[in-house]
Amino acid sequence: MTTKTLFVVIQLFFVSLISAQTAVGWLVEESLTDSLSVKELSFHTCLKPYFRQKVNLKRQIQLSEKIGLLPLTDIGGQYDISRNLNYRAGLGFALETEPFKKSYLRVGALGMYGNFNLPFEPYYLSELTQNVYFQPTARFSYTPNSIFNFQIGMDENFIGEGSRSLLLGDYGRSYPFGQINANFWRIQYTLLYQFMQERFQDKNRGKFIASHLLSWNATKNLNFNVFESVVFQPRDTLLYRGFEVEYLNPIVFFRPQEYAIGSSDNVLIGAGFNFHWKKQMIYGQGVLDEFLLSAFRERNGWWGNKFGAQLGWKGKHDFGALPLFYRVEANFVRPFTYTHLNAMANYGNRGASIAHPLGANFAEVLIEGKTKIKELNIQLFLSGGWQGFDKDNKSYGGNIYRPYTQRPGDLGFTIGSGEKNNFVRGIIHVSKFILREGNIHAFGEIQFRYNSSSLLNKYSVLPTIGLRSNLWNDYRNF
Repeated sequence: MTTKTLFVVIQLFFVSLISAQTAVGWLVEESLTDSLSVKELSFHTCLKPYFRQKVNLKRQIQLSEKIGLLPLTDIGGQYDISRNLNYRAGLGFALETEPFKKSYLRVGALGMYGNFNLPFEPYYLSELTQNVYFQPTARFSYTPNSIFNFQIGMDENFIGEGSRSLLLGDYGRSYPFGQINANFWRIQYTLLYQFMQERFQDKNRGKFIASHLLSWNATKNLNFNVFESVVFQPRDTLLYRGFEVEYLNPIVFFRPQEYAIGSSDNVLIGAGFNFHWKKQMIYGQGVLDEFLLSAFRERNGWWGNKFGAQLGWKGKHDFGALPLFYRVEANFVRPFTYTHLNAMANYGNRGASIAHPLGANFAEVLIEGKTKIKELNIQLFLSGGWQGFDKDNKSYGGNIYRPYTQRPGDLGFTIGSGEKNNFVRGIIHVSKFILREGNIHAFGEIQFRYNSSSLLNKYSVLPTIGLRSNLWNDYRNF
């Protein structure tokens, strides 16, 4: 061991003894007050929610010096084009505390009653009714030193800087997970183990996802990150595997390991970057499910070339007393990306994609802006693009829950194959902060929707009013 190497090891040892902040933030979209800048090379923004943040009990009902109670609410009514009133009424709580030094815990639930058409299967309180369900949240974090952080819970996670994520999004329902983070030098390395569930062959069955994320702050302004994930099931037609111990190895590459154990597991790889200057950021992602270079060069639309990409720009500007957040983002995902032989191996959870909410076989451009005028928060959202639906009882790769074996052929697949739908989405959202505890806002929203396909309503206007805690994302913009 050289003298320089020994010096670095000694430095890391003493750094690891430093007390670390332990709290984990909530997973919510960017606001006007969020910072885009990376103030130090050890801070990484591509994995959310952020950890090593102090608990802010000033925004809670303080039960004691280290315990806070957050009221949660989600109440709203929506009037659709068919003259139906969709509604939901949700009330609950979340408890935040530090059980012991360097730890953080939050646990809570939001119970709901309503008839909103959710795009994923929620947690029902009773199988006798489809109108009563709940949204649980739990996260325990332990940060023994400035290098390591350990988390377990039942929540959602997000990878990327965009409004959407092609690697891991927070769309859908929460799931049990375990997470290990190692932060050293300019690198953050994350191991994420997710425990999903699907309704398959008339039974609720579990499946597992193991992921690696390596984030490198090359400079204070430039970050690169790489991602790998494998979806596997504990039981197949031959044996009960349980959680595959080969995937517990923190430094193994999943694709060679999958071949080595002779499995048919679903492996995805991806990469991302972000570059920021002042209050601007350019960011992007790419995801690769399968790829054959010869077919790509021939441009024959081979079904097995499954990949997607994202490119975006976001920033902030103050026009005097008028703050502005803005974003322009483009996403596309080729047909059959994230799909597999059945629901037990696709990249989804409980009937919904865990990446982009549109699944696959789509191209989308979105624009959003946020500002504040006096006490009113105003958000504008506009997106447009095209997607392909299934046709003639054949899969064209948009629905990730249909097996790719149900495709009509092997060649000629492009984005929009099948029943093509050109779509436009527009949202005007106005809210007012009314209660510090729980970050509760009253809001009014109007949404405009256009679809060219006869499979959907061509024109829709959806006015909505409500009251909700702005502590998690509520997606209605796809």
